[in-house]
Amino acid sequence: MKGVSRPDPRQAAQTAALSSAMAGAVDLSALKARSEAAARPQSTGGASTDSSSRWVIDVTEQTFQADVLERSMQVPVIVDLWATWCQPCKQLSPVLERLAEAGNGAWVLAKVDIDANQRIAQAFGVQSIPMVVAVVGGQPVDAFNGALPEPQVKQWISSLLDALRDRMPAIREAEQRAGNGGEEAEEPEDPRFTAAEDALERGDYAAAEAAYQQILDAEPANEQAAAALSQVRFMARAENVDPTAIARADADPGDLDAQLAAADAEVAGDRAEDAFNRLVSLAGRTSGDDRDRAREHLVGLFELFPPDDPRVTAARRALARVLF
Repeated sequence: MKGVSRPDPRQAAQTAALSSAMAGAVDLSALKARSEAAARPQSTGGASTDSSSRWVIDVTEQTFQADVLERSMQVPVIVDLWATWCQPCKQLSPVLERLAEAGNGAWVLAKVDIDANQRIAQAFGVQSIPMVVAVVGGQPVDAFNGALPEPQVKQWISSLLDALRDRMPAIREAEQRAGNGGEEAEEPEDPRFTAAEDALERGDYAAAEAAYQQILDAEPANEQAAAALSQVRFMARAENVDPTAIARADADPGDLDAQLAAADAEVAGDRAEDAFNRLVSLAGRTSGDDRDRAREHLVGLFELFPPDDPRVTAARRALARVLF
């Protein structure tokens, strides 16, 4: 079922970046392969009491990327690492579930059975359970161990939300919906965007690109389609980025293709500023068609970020200096 509001089209590009950034902690390529090979399993016999909840979800190695990493780009995801034999887990899990329901989507509780998902437990360095980890933007930001009393857990979550509310607008939106009885304003679905988003969900980047391009052909000023088109093109490149691209580019500054690939790898690794500096320098020392390719590639990367991002603003000024 589609949500009532369409996410920022830059979000998927950020997700591609965080997947690469987390590769050292969690083997996302393996988890993704497992996700494609198997349907999402249901947890049985665990501490969870409401696996059908919108805000309480059972997470496996197959669904970790989508349910934890990708969702944590919008709201905090609090990971509850538990096991069926753990008595303290059975005390803490219902507390977390009640608080997640009360949060109405300001944060999501992701429950992980460590016996069934040992790779996730290893990624978080679990030594004792229950262990609770807050994940934001694909990275763990805070954690605690043990079955804390409900007031302490509630305070921990409140402090987390207070620290993130201005950075993650979806937190405030969820809190406002809760204050209005959970009502959301319906946004009419645009079938053209729906077709593009469906293709993106299937991983069919070519079809998604064609769908967004068709919207732009009819409406050249459609900023949402333009931003989404840039994001899809980057995702297609980032999925196949060569992990040695940066080293190859540094070893041969004159290899234009290597420099462009390295910039993609840096953005995918959450090093946008390095990518921008690389391409500004490339534009400054090239001419003709090579300079045009460097400039166009850089401008395309700018479109993956909000226009007021200070890194984009600084790189635009630097590009103007080398070009003019």
